[in-house]
Amino acid sequence: MSLDSRLWGKAAGLGKDARGAHRTHPLICHLLDTAAVAEVVWDELLTSRQRSMVAGALQVADGEARALAAFWAGLHDIGKISVPFQLHRNGPKYADGQLLAQELGGEHGYGFAAGAAQDRQSHEAAAHWWLAGVFEEIGYPSSKRRPQSRLSHAVAQMLGGHGGRYHPVVYAKDPAARHPGLGTGRWEEQRRVHFDEVRRVTGAASVPQGRMTPGAAVALTGLVTVSDWLASIDEEIRARLREAGWAGTREDLDAYWPVARAAALRLVEQSDLAGTGFARPEPVQCAGETSLAASVEAQLPDLVSVHGPGLVVVTATASQERTQAALRAAAVLGHAVDARGLFYALPTGSAADSHMAQLHAFAEQALTGPWRSLLLHSSSRLKPAEAAQQWVHAHASGDVSAEPGEEWVLAANSWLNSHHRALLAALGTGTVDELLQAVMPVQFNVMRLFAFSGKVVVVDEVHARGAWGQKLMLRFLEWAAALQIPVVLAAMSADKSVDAMLAAYRRGAGGGKEAMVQPRRLPAWSFVDAQSGTGYLPRQPTGTVDAATLSVEVVDGAPYDEIQAALAPLAEAGKGRAVVYRSTPVEAIRTFRQLSQDLPALEMTLVHEQMRNRDRWRRLAACRSMFSPHDGVSGPSVLVTTPMLEHVRGLRFDFVVSGPAPLASLLTRAAQNSGGWPRLVVLRADHTSELDDVALVQRTGLVLGAGRTISLPEDVPLLLDEVYADELFDRLGEAAGRELQQLDNRRTVRERRATGTAGWLQVPGPWELDGDLGLLSRDHPGMEPGLLPAVLGEDLVHVVCLYPGSLLEEGVLEEKLARDSKRRPRPGQLVPYLIPVPQRLVDGVKGDANSVWRDMAALKSVLRLNMTRVDGEWVRTGEGHRFHVSDLGLSVDQLP
Repeated sequence: MSLDSRLWGKAAGLGKDARGAHRTHPLICHLLDTAAVAEVVWDELLTSRQRSMVAGALQVADGEARALAAFWAGLHDIGKISVPFQLHRNGPKYADGQLLAQELGGEHGYGFAAGAAQDRQSHEAAAHWWLAGVFEEIGYPSSKRRPQSRLSHAVAQMLGGHGGRYHPVVYAKDPAARHPGLGTGRWEEQRRVHFDEVRRVTGAASVPQGRMTPGAAVALTGLVTVSDWLASIDEEIRARLREAGWAGTREDLDAYWPVARAAALRLVEQSDLAGTGFARPEPVQCAGETSLAASVEAQLPDLVSVHGPGLVVVTATASQERTQAALRAAAVLGHAVDARGLFYALPTGSAADSHMAQLHAFAEQALTGPWRSLLLHSSSRLKPAEAAQQWVHAHASGDVSAEPGEEWVLAANSWLNSHHRALLAALGTGTVDELLQAVMPVQFNVMRLFAFSGKVVVVDEVHARGAWGQKLMLRFLEWAAALQIPVVLAAMSADKSVDAMLAAYRRGAGGGKEAMVQPRRLPAWSFVDAQSGTGYLPRQPTGTVDAATLSVEVVDGAPYDEIQAALAPLAEAGKGRAVVYRSTPVEAIRTFRQLSQDLPALEMTLVHEQMRNRDRWRRLAACRSMFSPHDGVSGPSVLVTTPMLEHVRGLRFDFVVSGPAPLASLLTRAAQNSGGWPRLVVLRADHTSELDDVALVQRTGLVLGAGRTISLPEDVPLLLDEVYADELFDRLGEAAGRELQQLDNRRTVRERRATGTAGWLQVPGPWELDGDLGLLSRDHPGMEPGLLPAVLGEDLVHVVCLYPGSLLEEGVLEEKLARDSKRRPRPGQLVPYLIPVPQRLVDGVKGDANSVWRDMAALKSVLRLNMTRVDGEWVRTGEGHRFHVSDLGLSVDQLP
């Protein structure tokens, strides 16, 4: 039986021939393209650790594993040899509108049963169903009772997941009987011919007898998916199109294989993926181990040299030294495992924005070869590369060039500039949500695990995500250990949740169940190796991190009056720097305007989350210059902000003014003080953030009383314990105690509900799969569209304000976004102008999107508002809301 080259694999974006018919790329060519790319991905993108995981699981030599990976990648789309795909009404057509493949249905052997064309089985699922039986036929291990436990089914299920979701276990012996769309006769014959030719060309003659381990499944899924993505680039396919009459004979395929291989090498080289590594860390120059960073530098290299990569946990109050220690640990781990890059996860997008400069400085020293950087959080999601470019423009003193040293400035049309591919970038700066989605049943969750498995992952402020995030973080750490991903966790202090994280990583590595406790003194660090799950407590630093005595003053007057009173001495002295935290952007804007009027001698700065991305980035960049720990402004300066700033590093103030908040948040804000006697003023009568737990705020108020002096960092663990202590009730009367108990109970219920839902929603651990990859994609009853955002944190809507004349901003943007339905805006064009707003503030607002806007998937989370000039201000009123936008940001008022 000869191969039928009319069976098409790709058509969209390939144009038309001289007769007006759609050009197509034969399926066999796309399969070989993907197999060829898989060879290069194996060589250039997979780490030595990932390759050894695959070879070890399959029980074959490295060269055989490479050939098998290419062979399997080449089979990923074999389910396209099916009636619904080849004869789909949207398939390639002649000039007269007739399907190119329509002639197949009338030929002998290509007939099909009634209803076959309407079979709703996807081509990915079809590949899974069909390949399970064929792999069994050629000798791959199989099982009738538990097919998921054997390699024949596992490889088929893995390949069926290349579209981002695995499919359930297949028990049927005759897949065509269950799914008539697969077709029989020549449909079956052509699947077998394509199978045999891909196997012959790739040279994958061996029959592995191993099993599909979690590590091998993640590595192979990533390899197949990335190879398919690269092999599917329209422009590159057009360069490889075969001439009319190309028959796909054995000689034709042998001649095409070198063409596919040459294209594959070029594709990977142009993808911005390969070539990045970690330099060998320089020998330690410090004489002692008094500091946290010095202790890590002195001991971690030997631990990694003896025991291999693993988890490093550093506990210390938020500081530049803690960040330095975490990055130093990442450099040691990255070099030890031949990692391809780094992902740095933070609690908020604003914190990610602020850390990007420090990470670039780190990358210039620690990374070798070309490296690419993307900004990865909700406000950059439309176009991560364009967000990175805009960030660069905001932080540069002059024009941004493409000179050496700024190679990381990506072109906006980079292949990596995509939602699902962005995590593959060598350097990613983003939010912890990107990690948590890897262990939730979302599309391409395993691709996330694959992206992280080639990197070092650093998680800063691991406590900051609440009960949802902590539960999901434990599951991520299990997977990280099973995949031998080096991880660095940074936390303010050690507690039971940190111990649970150590236990989760040990569990994922197959370690023992004996407890490991993170040292409670600060600073401290520990290490768990990913090979055995054994924990190690090295010699702890003898000094302290930013040792200081914090003076906490709690004031009871009207908030604005107390703020003005606290800042007045700065104006009188003509020097000093302070930061004022307000609970909401509206409060921050109001305070900024009042202070600018009442204390004109102060240089005022405002930054909050409801500013346009570009404005927020520019103001954060200015803040790093104005409030630098080493230099900065000389005159009296005040920064007014919201809780978004508390995780931002590199800012120093003489004192901090804040409304009520949980103790951990107050201490994080207080860490931005400079000098040996930092000062924190707490406004007892001020509003609390809607995101803060009321019980913890009240408990913090009881612990602080009218004010107290705190030794940093020694007192931090004791204070945190005191906040949660039952003895606090003894300070209260019966009524107040009962009220606090009710608030505690509500917090407990919320946390248990969040933990329970996160536990129900998360994917199984690596050792709970029992071979069934479908469990990683399982939809649960009750999976509603709003559930995932609820788990990941407050749901955000991105607002873009449009002005008369369709300009995004008066006189600034050269390209117009038309309000009529004839223009299609480029989503990346909007990135600098997006304003993140909590969903709860805009519930019920429909916006002003036209049909074209609504039809663009990338803009579904963008709320378009047409602004009107009223009394000199830009406003939009309607649907129970009033929006006001200015250079100070966006305010949202709910109308009565």
